[in-house]
Amino acid sequence: MLRSLSTSAFLAILAGILFAIALIAIVYEYAEQRTRLRIHAAAETGGDPRRGEAMFIQYGCGSCHALRNVREATGMVGPPLDGVALRVIIGGHLANNPANMQKWIRDPQHVSPGTAMPDLHVGEGDARDITAFLYTRAK
Repeated sequence: MLRSLSTSAFLAILAGILFAIALIAIVYEYAEQRTRLRIHAAAETGGDPRRGEAMFIQYGCGSCHALRNVREATGMVGPPLDGVALRVIIGGHLANNPANMQKWIRDPQHVSPGTAMPDLHVGEGDARDITAFLYTRAK
């Protein structure tokens, strides 16, 4: 009886260790994936995704758009922006590429007159950084 308790305890400890290792591997893979997305987005857009997140918040984009894991991005006016990097069309009719995303962010009324998206007078550098940030939102 004592021997089976020791075996049970050993197996429980071993299961706990294996679970911890698996959890660490998952967290590491997630962090690596986020880093790869940021590097790719920066290279593709020429912007800084981390600064872009701050600009997204500063311009109040989240008051109209929802975006998971971004504080204050709970808006229900515009489309949710999770997965925007994977969309084919943005702004109603533009091909989704960095230049068009920046154009849409900077001057939505020119791109699509009468759109609900307001012109927030976003500067060129800020639009580039916001685009880089949005291109990290592949899921």
